[in-house]
Amino acid sequence: MLNFVRNIRLPQNPYLLFSPFLLFYILFVLIFQHDTLVGDEDRFLLYAHNLTNGHYSSSDITIGHGPGYSIILTPFIAFDLPLLSIKLLNPLFHYLSVVFLFKSFRQIVSFRVALIFSLFWACYFNSFEYLHLIYSEIFSTFLISLLLFCLTKAFNSDTQAKTKKYVVLSGFIMGYLTLTKVIFGYVLLFLIVALALLWFIKRSAVNYRKGLVVLGIAFITVSPYLIYTYNLTGKIFYWSTYGGENLYWMSSHYEGEYGSWFALPNGPIKFNTPEDSIKHSQQTGYLNFVDQDNLIPGIADSIKSRHKKNFEELLQNSNSGLKRDEVLTKIAIRNIKERPLGYLKNCLSNVGRILFNYPYSYSTQRPSTLLRFPLNGIIVVLALFCLIPTFLNWRRIIFPIRFMLFFVLLYLGGSVLGTAEIRMFSIVVPMLLFWIAFVLGKSINIKLKFD
Repeated sequence: MLNFVRNIRLPQNPYLLFSPFLLFYILFVLIFQHDTLVGDEDRFLLYAHNLTNGHYSSSDITIGHGPGYSIILTPFIAFDLPLLSIKLLNPLFHYLSVVFLFKSFRQIVSFRVALIFSLFWACYFNSFEYLHLIYSEIFSTFLISLLLFCLTKAFNSDTQAKTKKYVVLSGFIMGYLTLTKVIFGYVLLFLIVALALLWFIKRSAVNYRKGLVVLGIAFITVSPYLIYTYNLTGKIFYWSTYGGENLYWMSSHYEGEYGSWFALPNGPIKFNTPEDSIKHSQQTGYLNFVDQDNLIPGIADSIKSRHKKNFEELLQNSNSGLKRDEVLTKIAIRNIKERPLGYLKNCLSNVGRILFNYPYSYSTQRPSTLLRFPLNGIIVVLALFCLIPTFLNWRRIIFPIRFMLFFVLLYLGGSVLGTAEIRMFSIVVPMLLFWIAFVLGKSINIKLKFD
């Protein structure tokens, strides 16, 4: 039997090699998809609908997220296609993320190591909960894997023409990723400043200059959106009107609250039009914000009474998404100044939520939380191990990995400062696996058969 397994010849073409996973992902969506909108689905559809009408923001200047994913949905809204057709994009995007991650691995490690780590990502079930949802997470992981592939090519191509091609592609993909997940906008700005300083100090470093070109193209890609938000709000580098709400929950210092975000009541709604589902959420009112199934029974009224004063201040001084954002940011900063240790405690809780989806404020325990520990636990342990050889061999590590390490660290560090969830970690797992595979491939030689 062992000889039979050894003699199996796997196809070398990654599109064929991982095609069974595409079928599995499609079946997963067909089994678990539903005809109602939950969570943020209505928002993505609403903004796609807005784009078909020639604008993006809602009439009250509310910008929930960047337009990257909604642009992809626009043709489906324009032609009034069923929701299932949109959801079936996710299997394709996730399958392509596996393929491009494998193609990235093959540039730095052996076929066997590339296959093992690619299979790990293909079976990374923490991402599966978004496969059947109209969320941007699956699309974002596709962009991350594609960015990995292009960046590695950009810094290691054997010809000048290929280098230029992949530098341009890397910049555009990074920019589009930023339009999809606006938190990368802050990462982008910080990297531009940091890399510019490094290049100024050491002008002979070709990689620094090339990295700046990538970041410059990324910034050009996001510039139309930033110009749009500036014309709308009068604020420079303004990405979303939800930053204040995000920071508000992080600044909460009440007993039993750990900085997790409470969604407005936009739970399961039968889909008529995207506008109807958004209006339902808006008309319900901010004082009825508690609408989570996993809350401890009887706690909802207590939460409302604790936050009622702040939300009354919000309602009295706001008539648009922009004003709401300003008021909530002001309240959050005030809370942080009053109790900075409470904010630090919530940041620590954020680390737990990002890695293991725990703890959440006033929530009942769920056995499903245990499923988060094995895969992410493996990644965390391997990442901690890889830190030592990374520091010891920093100059020997290829520039794309060093570049992407800073990219991931800035992203995760920024995520900890605002209320975060495990999906924020899941989308950068391909980058972490790429780094881990490279370091392990250079530092460890494992023998499964005894001498």
